[in-house]
Amino acid sequence: VGWSVRNRLDEHLTLEALRRAVESRRPSAGLIHHTDRGAPYCGAQYQKALSSAGLEPSMSRTGDCLDNAMAESWVKTLKAELGREFAGQSLAQQKLFEYIEGFYNTRRLHSALGYLSPAEVERQAARTAPGHLRGAVATAADATTATAIKLPAEKEKSLG
Repeated sequence: VGWSVRNRLDEHLTLEALRRAVESRRPSAGLIHHTDRGAPYCGAQYQKALSSAGLEPSMSRTGDCLDNAMAESWVKTLKAELGREFAGQSLAQQKLFEYIEGFYNTRRLHSALGYLSPAEVERQAARTAPGHLRGAVATAADATTATAIKLPAEKEKSLG
């Protein structure tokens, strides 16, 4: 997962989240990257970054709120488990790092993954997949995602 925090939802925020996802996961060429039709994802720079990374863009259909249900579910889980209030952007970044990198991906059990953590699914996939499929299986298991988190400009207290 690539993630970034800013007080503005713009192309810089989404580009940073995408950069982090690509650097940390090194996805195989052809990986499908799904987003909604928000302006930051439709921008020329974002689309160029997807192309440069060898990722295939996929966007939800206009007016189809269920098409992006996985991402919406992730944000709902994040808010429910981590909370919505922070004293400032730096504290929000620290708490998000601890939650995503120290818990959600490494220790949190996911019902959709047979009550295993994403990290454990990747370890199992790496042990059992044929050599030429290991990278693709690990990348698919982790579902490389760029998550852009906007903090309101006023007081930077809420995850929104």
